[in-house]
Amino acid sequence: MPAPGTPRARGAEVQAETSGALWHPSPNFGPRRNGAKASLIVLHYTAMESAEAALERLCDPAFEVSAHYLIGADGTLWQMVREADRAWHAGQGSWGGLGDVNSRAIGIELDNLGDRPFPVAQVARLRELLTELVVRHALAPETVIGHSDMAPGRKNDPGRLFDWRSLAVDGLAVWPSEHCAPAEPDPDRFLADAQAFGYPDTDLTTLLDAVRQRFRPQAEGPLQAEDMAVIADLARRFPVDRAAATS
Repeated sequence: MPAPGTPRARGAEVQAETSGALWHPSPNFGPRRNGAKASLIVLHYTAMESAEAALERLCDPAFEVSAHYLIGADGTLWQMVREADRAWHAGQGSWGGLGDVNSRAIGIELDNLGDRPFPVAQVARLRELLTELVVRHALAPETVIGHSDMAPGRKNDPGRLFDWRSLAVDGLAVWPSEHCAPAEPDPDRFLADAQAFGYPDTDLTTLLDAVRQRFRPQAEGPLQAEDMAVIADLARRFPVDRAAATS
């Protein structure tokens, strides 16, 4: 496996793996550790002024960050790291009880500051990309997560303005059932269900905010019956198989 910055990382001979993607190689990558394969897809927003600025940053060895894909506001798609390699996008965090998410994930950056809706062309391109990725890597919808899911309290992307429900309608993410019944607020039960779904073990305030960012973006205040219903439904229908993940 070549080290970062080798000719393969820079070379024009490597082609994008996804239809319509522009190959723009980043030197910021390495091998997936311990034989790990892509079992998650993590969505991010760039928090930069333009896709071009983000592309430059993600390909600059001085910053030691990258992602597999970047989607511009206009729907332009760039690939920077091969899917078989470990891009540097997730940082500290975990999902399903396992850390080193970089070794287990494909990272997708969306050109957005986090304070505005995601453009139609960009979301359409994301759907096309996710459709290819879940087939190519045999991934279930529940393996598509946000940076805020695996790093609650540290990261907020893709944020409250990202439309997770629309991805779920297409089978490219998950969404709680509209018929889940509210339950009396119970912090211990909420935390247990959140971890059963995949969230890291952390405090109630941090975890509640992470769950709401994705599934109840308008909610505020202390733990509510509706929060209990959402996480109980997700834990019941999409529990993480921790034994399989660690075997």
